[in-house]
Amino acid sequence: MDHKLHQALLTDARNELFDETEEGIFFPKHGFMLQGEYMDRVNGGEPTFTKNLIPKEALIHVLNVAIGSKAKPAGAYLALFNGAAAPADNWTAANFAATAGEIVSLTEGYTNATRPEFIPTNADTDKFIDNFSNVARVTIATTSQVNVTGVALLTNNQRGGTTGVLLSATKYPAARVFQNGDVFDIGYRITATS
Repeated sequence: MDHKLHQALLTDARNELFDETEEGIFFPKHGFMLQGEYMDRVNGGEPTFTKNLIPKEALIHVLNVAIGSKAKPAGAYLALFNGAAAPADNWTAANFAATAGEIVSLTEGYTNATRPEFIPTNADTDKFIDNFSNVARVTIATTSQVNVTGVALLTNNQRGGTTGVLLSATKYPAARVFQNGDVFDIGYRITATS
């Protein structure tokens, strides 16, 4: 993308001149689409894929880092949640933990001290990045069962943290139900097309 297109996309994102579609975020004036999906796998089983929502906060962040003068954050991290609310465009890192019901317990949740890191491979000839070859992994800890209704990607690794940027979130069509010791692999892919 050239500099003029980057600036135009940033302006359109700030002015909410984009459409949220089932496929992703579409900038109609420019024919540009940004879309993502989560992959998850339980105990090494078959993966399932779920489309995500990329909130307004994330669009502005991506453009400011890629084109503007904002520094790239140290990393991105995955967070599990168990709330009933579906992700919305006004979700942010500041309201995510409370709104989504982020799972923060080490004894009735998962054993990682922090949100697991998202470590993607860079885009090469394809217009996407993902961590499918290096998924984030959590081990479930519970005395009975843990229900997970969705997952999100944020720039803060603190479980329950309210700073940083919410990059993406999805609610599963049905809750994932886990037993103690289950291993949950989480992947994410974001694709840009024009």
